[in-house]
Amino acid sequence: MTPDPLDPFDPTLGRRRFLQVGAAGAFLCSIGGQDVVLGKAGDAAKADAAARNVARPPLARARAAAAKPKAAVEPTERQTYVTPSPQPGGRAVEYWIQATTVQWTIVPTKRDDWHGVAIPGPSTFTATVYQQMTEGFAAPFGPAQIPGPRLRAEVGDTLVVHFRNNLQGKLAQPVTMHPHGVKYNPEYDGVYIGDYTRAGGFIAPGEEFTYTWECVPEAVGTWPYHDHGPNHTLNTFRGMFGSLTIREKGDPGPDVEQVLFMHQLQPPVTGLKRSYQCFNGRAYAGNTPILRAKAGQRVGFHIIGMDNNFHDFHIHGHRWKDEAGAFVDTPSVGPNETITVEFVEDNPGRWLYHCHVFSHQDAGMAGWYLVE
Repeated sequence: MTPDPLDPFDPTLGRRRFLQVGAAGAFLCSIGGQDVVLGKAGDAAKADAAARNVARPPLARARAAAAKPKAAVEPTERQTYVTPSPQPGGRAVEYWIQATTVQWTIVPTKRDDWHGVAIPGPSTFTATVYQQMTEGFAAPFGPAQIPGPRLRAEVGDTLVVHFRNNLQGKLAQPVTMHPHGVKYNPEYDGVYIGDYTRAGGFIAPGEEFTYTWECVPEAVGTWPYHDHGPNHTLNTFRGMFGSLTIREKGDPGPDVEQVLFMHQLQPPVTGLKRSYQCFNGRAYAGNTPILRAKAGQRVGFHIIGMDNNFHDFHIHGHRWKDEAGAFVDTPSVGPNETITVEFVEDNPGRWLYHCHVFSHQDAGMAGWYLVE
C-alpha cells in the first residue's frame, strides 16, 4: 500500500508524519460520498466544485411537511413534523440570516501589538459567512463578518431563523444552519445526510428556508451554530459559524459579555501562504477583539472551539470557578465545545488573554483585556 503524503488519515503514515501533515494544514473533506483532501493550492476549488454537483436528496425536494417519501424508505423517513410554537408567555424571536461571502482581512493592522513587530505578507481571503439582514432580507442589518451574528432568546421562546443562501460564483453551493443546544425536530436540524436529508439540510443558492428551534430549559447557555451542508467542513473553516445565547426568562446576563471563537485559518482554506491562529477571525493582539470592563462589573466570556484543535484559554491576572466549583485560569476547550468564564472584575490594568498552546499563541491567538 503506497502512503498518501497529503492524507493525514492514511493508515500507512507514522505518527511523526501524521503530525507533520496536520501541522501543514491538510485535512479530509467528505462531500456527497466523495473524499477530497485539502492539502495544497486548488484543493478547495475541487471541494467547492464537488459540493456544487451534489444532487438534491429526494426528501429535500419538497418543502418541510409537504415531503412525500417513497413507501420503501424507513418509517423515520415517512414521518412528518409540526412546526413548534412558543410556550405560554414565550415569544417567536425572528432573525433573517443570509449566507454570503466577504473579503476578510485577518491582520488589518499588519502588526502584532503585543511584541511590537510587523506581520508581513497578505492576510485577506474570501470568507463564507452568516450575515444578519433586516426583516424580509430588505437590507444588511450589520456587516458581513466572522463570526456571524449572535442570536438571543429566553426559555419558552422559539428562535425563528429565516435563512437565505446568497453564495454566488465559484463558491455557490448548498449550505445550511445547524444549531447546538436548542431543541429541534429533524426538519429543522440543518444537516445534510445523503438520501435521508430533509428540507432544512439542503438550501441551494438562491433558496430560502425557515428554521424553528425551541428554547427549552436545558438550552440555557451559549452555543455555536455552523454550516452542516454537503461541504460543511470547508465552509465552517472558512467562517460560516456564529453563536446563540439562551437565558432564563428575565435574566439580563452579565454587565460585560463577549463570545470568542478560537480557530485557525489554514492555507488550504484561505489560499494564503501561512496559517493564522485566530480569535473571531483575527490574529495577533491589536487585531483580535479588545475586551473591556470596569472594576466591580460582572464579566462573562464564552469561549468556543471552532477547528480541529484543543485550545487552552488564559487571562493574565484572573482566575474563576469552573462548573465543579474549583478555581481555574487555563481551561481547555475542544472542537465545538463552549466554556464560560464568569467573575466580578477586581483587578484593573492591561491584561493579555491568549491560547496557552504556545504554537497557537505565537501564531496569533492572543489579545488585550483592558480594565478601568
